[in-house]
Order: sequence, then C-alpha cells, then structure tokens
Amino acid sequence: MRTRALLSVLAGASALLLVGAGPALAWHGHGHEHGSVVFVQTNELGGNRIAVFDRSPSGQLTPAGSYPTGGLGGAAAPGTESDHLASQGSLALDAHHRLLIAVNAGNDTISTFRVHGDRLRLTGVLGSGGQFPVSVAVQDRLVYVLNAGGAGSVQGYWIAGHLLVPIPGSTRSLGLTNSNPPNFLSSPGQVGFTPDGSELLVTTKASTSSIDVFAVRHDGSLSAAPVVNPSATPVPFAFTFGTGGRLVAGEAGASSVTTYALGSGGTLGDPKSASDGQTALCWIQGAGDVYFVSNTGSNTVSSFRVGADGQPTLLHAVAATTNAGPIDLAVVGGNLYAETGLAGTVDEFQIGANGTLTPIGSVTGLPPGLEGIAAS
Repeated sequence: MRTRALLSVLAGASALLLVGAGPALAWHGHGHEHGSVVFVQTNELGGNRIAVFDRSPSGQLTPAGSYPTGGLGGAAAPGTESDHLASQGSLALDAHHRLLIAVNAGNDTISTFRVHGDRLRLTGVLGSGGQFPVSVAVQDRLVYVLNAGGAGSVQGYWIAGHLLVPIPGSTRSLGLTNSNPPNFLSSPGQVGFTPDGSELLVTTKASTSSIDVFAVRHDGSLSAAPVVNPSATPVPFAFTFGTGGRLVAGEAGASSVTTYALGSGGTLGDPKSASDGQTALCWIQGAGDVYFVSNTGSNTVSSFRVGADGQPTLLHAVAATTNAGPIDLAVVGGNLYAETGLAGTVDEFQIGANGTLTPIGSVTGLPPGLEGIAAS
C-alpha cells in the first residue's frame, strides 16, 4: 500500500526538486568504489559541506573530496556549545538507494546526494517543512525530517530515485515553545523509526523530557498526535535499538543509558538505566552487543553492554579520551569514529574486546561546529 501511495505522490510532483546544473551536478572525487567511506557534515554557517574520507584497512581516514550542500549550517542558541545542531542523525546514508541526506539548519532546507563510492553528486535541495532541521530518519522509501525550531515538527518524504518528494499533509507539530534557532538544551534531539517501521520516535530533551511516539500509516503519514512517554532519567537525547527491538537511549541529565520495551499503542515500558558517571552523555552508537556513548562535557567515550533482560551495564567509564567536545559517532568495520564539535576533528579508534578503544589517529582541519557523520 505504501508503494501505491508513493506513485500517487510522484504523479503530482513533476520537476519539483531538481537542483541546477553545471558543476554542482558533476562527479568529483577519487572513484574509490568498493572500499569503506566516511562522510562528515561541516555545518558551516556560511555554506554547509560534506567532507568525504576513504577508510584504509587499518581504519585511518584519508580526504577524498568536499561537496557543498547548497544550504547553510546552523547553530543552536547560545552558539558556544560543542553540538551546534544539538542532535543525532543530522546526516543520513541510505546505502540501498545510494542516497545521502543532509540538513541545512541555517536556511531550513535539506539536501540529497547520489553516492558513488567516495564521490557525491548533489541532486536536490528542498524545504524541510519547518524551522532548523536537525535529524533525518529513513525506513525503506520513507523519510522523516525533524525540525527543532519554534514548536518543532516532523515532515515526511518519499524517496524517488535520488530525490525526495514531500508527502502532502504529513507535517506534525511537536507542540513545543522553542525559539528559532532553539536553545540546545530544549530543542528536540533525534527522529527515528522502530525496526519494523510501524512507529516514529522523537526525543524532546529538556523541553518535556519525553520520548514521543507516532504511529506510521500505510500512506506514509503519521497519527494525528504522538503518545508522550516520560523518560526514565532527564533529557532524553539520542537513541538506537538493541536485540529484540528494545529501545536504547542516551539521556544527558544523569549521563545514563536507559533501555525501554516497546509496548502496544506507542507506549514505552520496563525502563532500565545505568550511568557512566561522566558529564553530558548524549550520543549513542551500537557495535554488536556493545554501545558507545559520547560524553561531551567530559571529553570521553564510555562503553556499555545491555543484557538479555534489557539492563545496561557499564563496561568502561572512560573507554577513550577525545579531543574537545565529542559528539556524533559512527562505527564501520572494527573502528569507531568520534566527531569533536569544539576541536573540529574526527578521532579514530580501533574497537577491542569488551568495549575497549585504542586511538589510531585523528583527522584535523575540520571546522569547529561540525555535526553529522555517516559511514559505508
């Protein structure tokens, strides 16, 4: 039924999204087609870019090109914190469709790129459906973008080739009372689908300290209003999913990892938490049965394991130290990559047994305020 809805939308969309021609649509880069690649969003206020890196067999990154998004980066208020977008998932890679989606928070747009190895081609720039877009979720051909400014909202799109087509009537307000740009503590933090795609989740951070759950309809739209679930500890920020579909969330107020069982009708239950004793645990990334988290106030990465009963256990409070302001994380192969929003680096680590990390280098020369990382 979603396919039928997509065809209906495409029939009325004609040449809505295609961006101008010339150099912006040309292929560039080294043509690294079969190796692993890491994409980093610079989020520069004067012009957002995607920096592309080839990954060597040992895990070190080598620059392979830089591509303007056609939009502007943004900075949440007050603009001095390590995480200028105050979110997880601002850069999303859909490997199946060879599509990279970036947010341009500074001018309320999103950009799409066709991916060919380590080469990118800008294919579209379109409105985000709200103010200050910060996070992207992809499920099959369905995409939702989280807008953090003002009342906050989510907007839906269908993937059509290497473009996005807005879904009419899909915008849903979060009913918040933020400014634009929003304050980094009170802006919503992430949007994401449940593993089966039947629900869409949004974290609200300090605005309401809740995890909102929308039902996803067959036509790609959402339920009229979300089920609002108070978080077990304050300031739910980022999340992923673990074994059995259990939600695994990073909650900044107590620097804790909390897991939840997904119940019927959008409810979350059976919360189980553990703290790492660090400051401002916000971002979370799974690597097998281990979960790594960035503690941006401590300049550290911690590691946890989640048991079969859903209980998180701290493995290493300091699995690694980082450059100043660790934020977004990515895992590919046996490596963890950590962006640092204050230092403007991507720190490289080898993942060891039982949640250990060994430093193997760092990419420097990126702008402070960068945010968003994805890997293939």
